[in-house]
Amino acid sequence: MHSLKILNSKEKKLILNKLKEHFGIKELDLDYVFFKSSEGKIFLLNKEISNLDLDKLRVNSLGVYFGAFGNNFRLSIEGSQLIGDKASKNVVELEDDTKWLDGNDINVNEENGLKIVRCRKDYLGTGQLKDGILINYISKERRTK
Repeated sequence: MHSLKILNSKEKKLILNKLKEHFGIKELDLDYVFFKSSEGKIFLLNKEISNLDLDKLRVNSLGVYFGAFGNNFRLSIEGSQLIGDKASKNVVELEDDTKWLDGNDINVNEENGLKIVRCRKDYLGTGQLKDGILINYISKERRTK
């Protein structure tokens, strides 16, 4: 458990404000405890975790993987599903999700930057758009190939 650190309210607010600004979200209330791993990954967990004495438990991981810091805060697939419907900008709409879920990069004619990827009502994670190519961040073990 020593590799996970509970974020204080200031650190949590910093992440939420970055997400609000980048994705044009007006209201974002994620009522969870935010954990940060030694690799910089952010996990969300129900607030009732505070009722447990974590020092007495042998835990490999906690909660749902929400995202990680790189140049920006990059949302996981689950992270994009939690906030995607609130985003009003930097969302790329795909007509067919097959190539994306197979792990391929996609040609997109939009402005560069980090984008939430959506196909109809499904949110599929985030990708980095650079020079017309949306770079796929889906890990190999989660791809459909």
